[in-house]
Parts: sequence; C-alpha cells; structure tokens
Amino acid sequence: MDLNKLRDQLQTEVDTSFLYDRIAAIQNDDNLIRVLQSLSEIENGHAENILHKISKFDPKYTMPLPSSRAKLQLKLGKIFGYNSIISSLSSIEKQFAVNGVKTKLQSGEKPTGFEHNHLKIIEAVNNNAALNISGGFLSKFESRHKSVGGNALRAAVLGSNDGLVSNMSLVMGVAGAAVSNNTILLTGIAGLLAGAISMALGEWLSVQSSRELNQRQIDLETEELQASPEEEKKELVLLYQAKGMDFVEAQKLANKAFETHETAIDAIIKEELGIDKEELGGSAWEAAIASFVLFSIGAIIPLYPFMILEGKNAILLSVGSSVVGLFGIGAAITLLTGKNVLFSGLRQVGFGLAAAAITYGIGSLIGVSLAG
Repeated sequence: MDLNKLRDQLQTEVDTSFLYDRIAAIQNDDNLIRVLQSLSEIENGHAENILHKISKFDPKYTMPLPSSRAKLQLKLGKIFGYNSIISSLSSIEKQFAVNGVKTKLQSGEKPTGFEHNHLKIIEAVNNNAALNISGGFLSKFESRHKSVGGNALRAAVLGSNDGLVSNMSLVMGVAGAAVSNNTILLTGIAGLLAGAISMALGEWLSVQSSRELNQRQIDLETEELQASPEEEKKELVLLYQAKGMDFVEAQKLANKAFETHETAIDAIIKEELGIDKEELGGSAWEAAIASFVLFSIGAIIPLYPFMILEGKNAILLSVGSSVVGLFGIGAAITLLTGKNVLFSGLRQVGFGLAAAAITYGIGSLIGVSLAG
C-alpha cells in the first residue's frame, strides 16, 4: 500500500471537509447550509477511515490540519466569490468518483454507483449558480428559461442547412466543370442520398447509444436502491435541498417517493440522472427518419432547377433558390440565438455562397484541365 498516496488523499479529504464547513458558515440559505454541512461531515468520515488505514502502518500519524492551499482558497473566495471553490470541489468529487470506480475494478469488485453520489449533490449546488442567493428562487428562475422544443428546432435547422450547403457546393462544383445536365443531376442525387443516409445513420447511432447509456445508469440506480435504500433516501433529501427545498419539504417528498420501490426508483432516476424513464432519450428510428427527411429537403433545393432547366439558366435558378433557402435557415436560427433576422439571414447566405463559389471555381479549373 502506498502510504504517501494515502496521506495525500487524507489531506484532500480534510481540506474538502474544511471548505464545505467554512462555506456553509457564511450562507444565508438554511437549505444550502444543511447540504454543505452534511457534505462536510461525510468528508470528515472519509478522512477518519483513511487515517485508520494509515495508522495500521504508522500508528503515530495524526489527523492533519487544513492545508495552506485550502486556507488560501477560502481567502480568495472572499474576494472573488465562492462559486470558484464550489466548482473546484466539484472537480475533486469527480476525481474521487473516478478513483473509486477504478479501485473497485482493479480489485475485481463491481462499482455500485455510490461513488458518484457526492458528485451529483455538489453539482446540484454548483448548478444553482451564485451562492448566498436562495436556491428556491434560482430554481424558479431557471425553470422559466428552459425551452421544450429547443433541441428539435436545432436539429431541424442544422439538418436542412447541412443538406442545402453540402449539395449546393457539390452541384456547383460539378456544374463548374461544364459537364452535362444528366451528370449534374446524377451527382446531385447521389450526394443527396449519401448525405441523408449518413446523417440518418449517425443520428440513429447517437440516440441509440444514449438510450443504452441511460438504461445502464437506471440499472445501476436500481442496484443501489436494493443495496442501501436508506442511504439513497438521504442522498435524495440532500439533492432536493441542493435544488432549493427546505429540509422539511425535502424529507416529506423523499418519504413519499420511497413509499414503494417503483416510485422510489422513478424519483431517483428523475432527480439524480435527469432521465425520463419512459423516453430514455427518444426514439432512434424517429430521429433517423427525421434527419433523413430534413437533410433531403435542404439538398433538393439547389438540385431541382437542373430537373427543369439546363446550362446557365439552371445554375442561376439553383443559386437563387439556394439564397432563399439559406436566408430562411438563417432567419430560423434567430429563434435559437435571438439575433437580428436580417443579419443572421444574410450571414448564412454569405457563408453558403462562399462555399459554392469555391467549389465552382475548383470545378472549373478541373474541367479546363481535363479538357486540355
């Protein structure tokens, strides 16, 4: 056993307990005080356990005092704010979680998921933004800024934009080489299908992997609940408090959640993982089909003129249609960014036309070279 490593770990536990306790002492929110004090007590218990391990090899070794580094952090916190310390503690908890899982794997044990519980709690505190402000107020404030349809709109805009820009660039590149209309059409259709299938497959893999990961996390939480229900209830109470509830409300809600095994696991999954058990991240097939359709819609815009016209007329109509499509996409992006519609639309047109001009120029050079 590496004694130096144990001593370093002990000092980290002592410093972490010290910082939790000192930050709790200057809070105005009773919920936050209880959460931070509870975390301080837990870390102090960890320190006692590590000291016990060290004492087997060095009986004279005593509990160290908080380090100068921890005291300096506290002083800097008074000047620059304590959020930086909470973020630092979150990083420490994350490292503890990783080391805990790694140690168990090396010894042949199966990680239970408890290794991440303190990280979940301190992240909940950290996500409540500025300390010294009521957690309840922040929770209400943050909930008003959540957009239900934001991700769907983002996927729609980006999917159609990818289709339009990539196929416009491809079509212009081939048109620049002065090939026949049929060749342009064949190339454009091939680009549409290749891009749409690639996007659909990527989206399917992404959503399916997310679903499998979520299911794995749910299985771990279920095992945790079966192994130590009281410990899980305490963690749930702390999470509720970290999110702004007072102790009495948090205790009542946790007790209600733990009336049955099903409601308990549902509450844990929702609060600790932020997962909708019914959805598990959405349908992989729906995401794939939507991605295929949206990419195809964007890709058909610069291609359809070559189905009805030829030569320069087809190129001009393709560019004009693409400009309209790009401006519309740029305008749609403002629903996500809040920027000026005209600015965002024209910026999108500029980027798209630049890409098309480059590929057209390269196609022209290649066409001249091949002709020569």
